[in-house]
Amino acid sequence: MQIKPIISALKHHKAGTLLIAMQVALTLAIVCNALFIIRQRIEHLSRPTGIEESQLLTIANHWVGKKEDDYSPAKVDVAALRQIPGVVDAYSTNAYPLIGNGWKSGVRKDPQAKDQVGVSAVYFVDDHALPTLGLKLVAGRNFRADEIGEMGQNGNPDAPIIIITKAFADKAFPDGSALGKPLYLGTRGGRPSIVIGVVERLESPSPEDEGAESQYTTLVPWRLNRDFSSFVVRTQPGQLDAVAKAAPAALSAVTRMRVIPDDGVQTFAEVREAAYKSDHGMVELMAAVCVVLLAITASGIVGLTSFWVGQRRKQIGVRRALGATKRDILSYFLTENLLISLLGVVVGTVLGIGLNLWMMAQFEMNRLTMNYVLTGVVALLLLGQAAVLAPALRASRVSPVEATRTV
Repeated sequence: MQIKPIISALKHHKAGTLLIAMQVALTLAIVCNALFIIRQRIEHLSRPTGIEESQLLTIANHWVGKKEDDYSPAKVDVAALRQIPGVVDAYSTNAYPLIGNGWKSGVRKDPQAKDQVGVSAVYFVDDHALPTLGLKLVAGRNFRADEIGEMGQNGNPDAPIIIITKAFADKAFPDGSALGKPLYLGTRGGRPSIVIGVVERLESPSPEDEGAESQYTTLVPWRLNRDFSSFVVRTQPGQLDAVAKAAPAALSAVTRMRVIPDDGVQTFAEVREAAYKSDHGMVELMAAVCVVLLAITASGIVGLTSFWVGQRRKQIGVRRALGATKRDILSYFLTENLLISLLGVVVGTVLGIGLNLWMMAQFEMNRLTMNYVLTGVVALLLLGQAAVLAPALRASRVSPVEATRTV
């Protein structure tokens, strides 16, 4: 196949050629970036929390009126929850992974130091938290029942002992074990908290936290005695729905001076779905954009090639009369479309990289890897060849007599 005659023919159809080439370029620029965003979102919403999420139930609780001074909801309510048939364990807390909000504290190795080791999410728990969540201790031990304190309305997050995640331990003590080492939570000049245990992984409450910082979490042995609390309950297999129905009644039997919202009882699967609702929406939107753009590009190639075939029927007939085979005609149109697509993907590659650089500056996006650009190039070239195949086959079936007939 001679390339020069094809290029010469395309020069006589500059508008159509440039239209399809720019359509391919814009599609490539948008699709490769959209696929990159989809991959990032999927990685984000699929990251593990570090807990055994199946058979977990969460309960949101708000108090109304004035509680009795000697009433400890975190202790009495949890005891009631543990008595429900089908419950394996339960504990009270201020937050849990993916809840969307929680407490954070600056952490220092020196109480007077200006610089912090990092900012850690703080979970208030008791000795039942680790088995309830299914956390894996990689060093040290769990809290004991006699080490759990009470935190009222105006307490501080620092405590004599704490458990931290491995990611935070590696950050705070990169040269050795964190066990037995002091850390200072809260404001400067606080009291030391000795690390007694390290868990493998535990995500922060906010699903928006990124990278290693999303794993900077600290477990503090406090029972939370405030105007609000959350309960995390582990159930036996197959008992999740039954416990979800029984839990509000069990808590109301202890005291009715509380409000459990309509959506206050959720399985952890529902918590995860709600936390990543925007990510799922973004994935669906970007996927729809990709499908629509690819469909429009394919339709444009089919339409333009069909138009050119109609215009060139006499030219095709002459070539067939001079000995051109059906394969020659088919190859001509496939090669012609390939040249247009190559022009489009070259321009599209530049546009795609430029679009990514703009999004990096405006939205703190990560740098687009060339794998996505190359994947987009291959996909657009294959799509172009597939789209032009039907019109090219029709052109190859035109007979010399029909093509040269005058009307």
